[in-house]
Amino acid sequence: MTKPIINIDDVELKPRPPAFAPSGSSAERYDAKMGYIGPRLGARQLGYNITAVPPGKRAFPFHNHRVNEEMFYVLQGTGQIRIGLNIYPIRPGDVIACPAGGKETAHQIINTGAEELRYLAVSTRLSPEIAEYPDSGKFGVLAEFPAGSAGQPQRFMFVGREGESLDYWEGE
Repeated sequence: MTKPIINIDDVELKPRPPAFAPSGSSAERYDAKMGYIGPRLGARQLGYNITAVPPGKRAFPFHNHRVNEEMFYVLQGTGQIRIGLNIYPIRPGDVIACPAGGKETAHQIINTGAEELRYLAVSTRLSPEIAEYPDSGKFGVLAEFPAGSAGQPQRFMFVGREGESLDYWEGE
């Protein structure tokens, strides 16, 4: 078994993989480094990471999860969290609950402070997941499957907008 303990000082923060890095005008608003903890400890049902967001940036778009629940614990820095129609200030020591649900549970952490904002993110890892992005009208479907014959995890991801889908029988 993997050692089930890690000190957060030993978590290396890395830029996002290129497939998930913001581009174009999005890069002006979004940036973060992340240190994945769960896989290093052998976690199976929860995902956890340290997320570091530079001043003036956000790690992710405003979104809600239909399946998974998230919790954030602020380690350093200050900022705001949007939840539904509300905005709340956040600071070190704050614990934030983001249950699964509709637009009323949509959330986004924003670094409004002068220093890096770091938080521990914890979430359930149920699959498949549906995320909605109220600001842009998009949705995403993500399903993760066990490793295939090459040993790599398999992932299915689709991002779209309601009304842009194909007919079930098209091409059959």
